[in-house]
Amino acid sequence: MPLPLGFTGARLDRADQVRTDADAFAAATADPRATCLAMDGIDPVPGERGGLIWEPLDPADERPLLLLGIDDAGAPRFARAPAPGARIDARSRTVMRLLPLLSPEEAALYGGARSLVDWHARHGFCAVCAAPTAIFRGGWGRQCANCNAEHFPRVDPVVIMLAEYEGRVLVGRQPGFPPGFFSALAGFVEPGESLEEAVARELFEEAGIQVSDVTYVASQPWPFPSSLMIGCRAVARDPALTLDTTEIEAAMWVDRAEVLGALAGDMGASFVAPPPLAIARYLLEDWAR
Repeated sequence: MPLPLGFTGARLDRADQVRTDADAFAAATADPRATCLAMDGIDPVPGERGGLIWEPLDPADERPLLLLGIDDAGAPRFARAPAPGARIDARSRTVMRLLPLLSPEEAALYGGARSLVDWHARHGFCAVCAAPTAIFRGGWGRQCANCNAEHFPRVDPVVIMLAEYEGRVLVGRQPGFPPGFFSALAGFVEPGESLEEAVARELFEEAGIQVSDVTYVASQPWPFPSSLMIGCRAVARDPALTLDTTEIEAAMWVDRAEVLGALAGDMGASFVAPPPLAIARYLLEDWAR
């Protein structure tokens, strides 16, 4: 069976009833069991053994608290919003060296916190009237004091898919990928289209293939910065490829033996597979096994 999807499985009660109740939120911040995730910008601060660090709430820290949820023991878990005007480097790659050191649950907790903190860093002003906004709903929204518009964290849907043709699947690579690395093709869902239509459009635009029989496989939050990866399969009508070289540097059809070799990390494999946290790897494992 494929491994559990990365960034899923956080065992937290998201506690929406606490977000919307000022008294309940205040009680959560005053709870002696409450902890805050230690972060450097939007990257996790690693513990001595590589895990996340949860610190007691510091009353001297004036940055707003963001309620991540309540853990199994009833303890509130928080992150801190960026200080007003603070600039965060959303392109940091430090996290990619730290993620393999996190447990699946820790990666899921961190992924949610990263997306939320990043959203606050980007949305300090109202999209309606451009006035400054303030945090409300326990950190899960911002409200404009000028026009009262409410803004909430966004999630961007992305389809990521394997096209199949006679026992083979299509993998591709972008110019910035490491040498030998191939993955499933992907693209953002556009306004006014279904997931099935997005899958068909992206495969035609990037690889020049027509597909049918689009089926859903699984989904994964991807906090870079805040996407929802929607994994699918589709059946190609013809294997001939016409690549959009502004998006795809190379693509190829691979059979099950090639996929299994890449997943196993064989030295002679025809390509390097995506890392364990990525849904692209899950799709390949699910297809090959």
